[in-house]
Amino acid sequence: MTQNSAESLVWLMQASHTVTFEQLPQLLADHAASVGMHDVALFLVDVRETVLREVTGRGPAAGEGGVEFTVSGSLPGQAYQRVEVIREHVGGRVGEGVRRRWWVAVTDGVERLGVLRADTDSDTEPVRRAVSDLASMAALLLLSKRSFSDSYARLVRTEAMNVAAEMQWNLTPPPAYAGHDATVGAVMEPAYQVGGDAFDYAVAGSTLHLCVFDAMGHDTTAGITANVAVAACRNARRQGATLAKTSQEVEQALIEQFDGRRYVTGILADLDMDSGRLTWVNRGHHLPILIRDSRWTADLSCPPAGPMGADLGLSVTMATEQLEPGDRLLLYTDGIVEARDRHGTEFGRDRFVDFIRRHHSGRHTLHETLRRLMAAVMEHHDGKLDDDATVLLTEWRGGHQHELTP
Repeated sequence: MTQNSAESLVWLMQASHTVTFEQLPQLLADHAASVGMHDVALFLVDVRETVLREVTGRGPAAGEGGVEFTVSGSLPGQAYQRVEVIREHVGGRVGEGVRRRWWVAVTDGVERLGVLRADTDSDTEPVRRAVSDLASMAALLLLSKRSFSDSYARLVRTEAMNVAAEMQWNLTPPPAYAGHDATVGAVMEPAYQVGGDAFDYAVAGSTLHLCVFDAMGHDTTAGITANVAVAACRNARRQGATLAKTSQEVEQALIEQFDGRRYVTGILADLDMDSGRLTWVNRGHHLPILIRDSRWTADLSCPPAGPMGADLGLSVTMATEQLEPGDRLLLYTDGIVEARDRHGTEFGRDRFVDFIRRHHSGRHTLHETLRRLMAAVMEHHDGKLDDDATVLLTEWRGGHQHELTP
């Protein structure tokens, strides 16, 4: 390395403040050259997590002339799936040694954004650390640019997105979170035509707020309904409302906007990340599923209060459950279990739960499990769902904070 790597990262961070998303490849290349790296390239995963596309900074999507890899069946895809540093030997010699090529997952916490490629002249621990540090900095730079970049949005899409999906993806938080002994992962399909499904989570102190909504219909109005529900939920909880009161505020907002013509079902939950105590309310939705020790499963019980917006006047009951370290909580919408194959056979609850148990029993991260789950659901339904399918999966580690990230 020709320059102190830590000092160069500081320079990279300071230089990034006024650059655009399109200028990131050159900025990263300049830094890499200063610390002895070659042929550095950044690849972003698409919305459905099927391909990795190179960011070149050219063209409307900032990817003109770039290379594309599949997540399944490629070396960069393996780095992405496993969240590992993978080494590849490349042809030619540099100086006295053979050049090494590194593929590193680009992540913010546990949110996977893509992979970084870098070539080096040696294979030492400082070199590995420098490549990993560059990938971490690339994640932070991406997060600081993507919210106002249409080029980013274009690059990570493989097909046109409808208006409802445009609203939903701009409404929801990132699909992955880890902190304070808890990990959260979420997926939504059909990614480009999602209508009335929505998920939300947020952290306040030691409380993790969780919710899943399923709005009536599968059109732009369904997307608007889900947007109103999420906004009303956030507004109420940020004013300190209880779960029951929050769901009632959501109902009131929907009635004011749609006069009883539109409604949403949902689960609203709070997890105390210190104690593992789960509190939740059921507004006419599928019951949450608890998975323990990858063997025992149960549908948590709570009397339903009816869909929000239907104005049924039913009382809202708050239920509680004590989680154990390692427990996983599944909140989902009916599109997951009701997806049918060409013979009319549903994917089903049992297959859904069994998939989670088998793939997340130490072999894959929570987020890789969800990626594979949704691919299996889509394959079961011949690649096109008739209804929205959403999963919000939460794992409570209970004092094992070091296990949150791969």
